[in-house]
Amino acid sequence: MKIGITGGIGSGKSYVCKLLAQRGIDVYDCDAAAKRLIRNSPRLRQQLKALIGSLDKADISRFLLASEENQQAVNAIVHPAVFQDFEESNMQWMESAIFFESGADKLVDRVVVVTAPEEVRIQRIMQRDGITREKALQWIARQWPQEQVKARADFEIVNDGQANLDNQIEKILTAITE
Repeated sequence: MKIGITGGIGSGKSYVCKLLAQRGIDVYDCDAAAKRLIRNSPRLRQQLKALIGSLDKADISRFLLASEENQQAVNAIVHPAVFQDFEESNMQWMESAIFFESGADKLVDRVVVVTAPEEVRIQRIMQRDGITREKALQWIARQWPQEQVKARADFEIVNDGQANLDNQIEKILTAITE
């Protein structure tokens, strides 16, 4: 069975994936894979440079935030490569912030969403990336609303800093294996 794990930026997906790793569950990280593939694939690098004009991280970030069309153009180049890499990895778990938006849900049997209150997410993003509140809100706005993702997921992990993550993960793992 293939399992997807998603949640908006700042929800704590990476932390939940670390907890899964402690249980011996390897999770395919779509963001890390995209960066690795872009770094190592001359074809992807050439396509992105032709589209954006630069492969500088700040330039790519500005390009992505400039418009929905820009984001879709980058995704049309990167997502197929990431999906193929996931399939070739033979891993069972895949993590992506834009799971449904990207079409990754078609590659898995079940989806787990990690949620957190918006203010918690904003603070996490600002602290992690050293960016302003405005920039954090821009990144959140680029993704589907949390409630929309939650409605399409099979399971939810609440990562608000209060709820017990281990208990939630155990319940999901039990439900998946039954």
